[in-house]
Order: sequence, then structure tokens, then C-alpha cells
Amino acid sequence: MATHIETCGKQLVQLLNELGFATTSPESIWILVSTLTLVTGVTAGVPVIVWLERKVSAGVQQRTGPEYAGPLGITQSLVDGIKLLLKEDIIPSKGDAWLFIAGPAVVVTPVLVSYLVIPFDQNIVLSDLGIGAFFWIAVSSVVPLGLLIAGYASNNKYSFLGGPRAAAQSISYEIPLALCISSASLLSGSLSTVDIVKTQSKYGFFGWNLWRQPIGFIAFFISSLAECERLPFDLPEAEEELVAGYQTEYSGIKFGLSYVGSHSNLLASSPFVTILYLGGWDSSIPFFENLGLDFSFPNSSGESFDVLGPGVGIITTLSKSYLFIFISILTRWTLPRVRIDQLLDLGWKFLLPIALGNLLLTASFQLLLMS
Repeated sequence: MATHIETCGKQLVQLLNELGFATTSPESIWILVSTLTLVTGVTAGVPVIVWLERKVSAGVQQRTGPEYAGPLGITQSLVDGIKLLLKEDIIPSKGDAWLFIAGPAVVVTPVLVSYLVIPFDQNIVLSDLGIGAFFWIAVSSVVPLGLLIAGYASNNKYSFLGGPRAAAQSISYEIPLALCISSASLLSGSLSTVDIVKTQSKYGFFGWNLWRQPIGFIAFFISSLAECERLPFDLPEAEEELVAGYQTEYSGIKFGLSYVGSHSNLLASSPFVTILYLGGWDSSIPFFENLGLDFSFPNSSGESFDVLGPGVGIITTLSKSYLFIFISILTRWTLPRVRIDQLLDLGWKFLLPIALGNLLLTASFQLLLMS
């Protein structure tokens, strides 16, 4: 028995080596710590978005918003999460229990995986893939499958209608998203998220793709809102028509996971808007650009290293990301919800031709420059 276990262990190590995984203890520990840090940061970012959304919506509607749970109501989201954890977990008697449980997990997991390719600074990224931008599209396309599973397993007509709506909406807006990413990647000559930011930072503020791709930026902004199912594109869970859509039968923490997935998706989309169009960690402000160099210290080999440089890059990336989140929240409380036919028409008849035309213009311009 022991010999068989040792043989299986050697085969597992050999397989990990062939796949390129780290098998030494320091590398494995570093990967584990980095992953846990990122997951913790994302999980902590969700209550911040919920609090920000409540405060901004209260300001738009001339209300006070949460104020009693902690200073300025900052712990209200944490209290709501604890409340959901303590609520009874109910599974429909005639529903599919295994699929009912798997649905929320399928929604949340791909969103967390998409953070692997998000660079918060030039050297602060878990995995600098050569196809990092398309990796986000590929991973996020799994989320509607979880919504479809949740709607089907609930054995509820409202839930079942919400699932296909989510799938149709995702398919309709993933294509313009991919075309906009292709246009931005053509200008950078790479699909790596790090390379895209480096190309923009070469030319400063006016080198951002926001100025070189204004049409692509607008199309990407609208498509990302639809992909995150934000108002006015929250048709899969429309209260007036479907009660709550795919999450009608959910309660407790499973109900909360659907919102965690939605807000985490928004939290992932905002850095991608920053990376593709707003220069990522590039601040283009002379004081902040030289701030890290002013606080450089020599290491053991005599070379200087930045102390504040990575911190400034992280703050710059997060500031641009939360600006996009703020605009998304304002959009929610400004525009009315569209109908399902208007939603699909906007994706197929308007955004798709515009994104395709923008890609053709960008490719033609790049060919002219090369010739």
C-alpha cells in the first residue's frame, strides 16, 4: 500500500513538473500567499462597493443612507453578510439539489480566477499571460452558465426565465467586448495586460487608449455594464417581471453569493477598463512619477530599489478603477431599465457593428503605419 502511494506521489510530482507548476516549498508557499492575499482583497472590496453604492444612491435620491453601523455606516455590509450567514438555507423540494448548490459556486469562481491577469503595478500581477486580455473574456463567459444552472435547478418559472436571459445577454455583449479588446491590443501589439499598459505609458497622458480609441471605450463601457448585469441591463433579475430572476428560490449565503459574484465582476471589469483605456498604473503626473525615485534605497548588491513606486502604482490603478465604479453607480440611478428586445437590439444591431468597424479602422491604420 505504501509503495503504491509513493508511486502515485512521484507520478503527481512528475505531472506537475511537466505542466510547469512549482513543486518546491518556497515557490508553492509564495503562490499560495499571493492567491490568498488577492482573494482576501477582492472579498474585502465587495463590502466597500456595496457601501459606496448605498451612499451614492442615497446622495442621488437626497437620502442619508446607512449611518448607524460603524462610522458613516461602513460596517453595514459586514452586518448584512453575517445576517445572510445565519439565515436558514432552503433547497426547493422538487428542484435539483446538486445543481442548486453548484450554481452560486460556478458564478463566483470564474470571477475570482479572472483576477490572475490584472496588474496593479508593473511587477504586481499573479500571472502575466500572453493572452491575458482574452483570458478575462474566456473566464467571464462561464458565469452565465452558473446563472443558467441556478435557474434550471430551482424548478421555478421565474428562475428559469432569468437563466436563459442571462445567457442571451452575455453572448450578445461578449462579442463587442472581445472586438474592443482586439482594437486596443492592436495598438499595443500584444494581448498581455502588462504590455498594453506599458505601451500607453510611453506617451504619457495623451498616449492613453481613451484618446486613441474613444469609440472603442464607449462600446467597451456599455458592454461591460451589460456583462456585469448592472442597471439598465439587469434583465436576468428584473423585479417587475421575474420577481428576482434566477435567485428567486435562493436564501441565506447562497443568495448572498449571487451578489458577491455580481459585485466582484464589477470590481474586475473596472481594472480592465483602467488597463485597456486609462493607462493602468501610469499617473502621468511628474510629482507622482518621481515619487518612488525620491525614496530609493540601495539593496545588498548596491542597486537602488523603489520604496513608494509600487504603492503609487497600486493607488493610481485603484483610483481609476473606483472612478469607473462611481460612474457605473450613477448610471444605475440615472437610466431606466430597458426591455429584453431593446437589450438584444443594442448589442447585435448597434454595438457589434460599431465595435467591428472600429476594429477594421484600427487594423487599417496599423497597416498604413507599418507600410
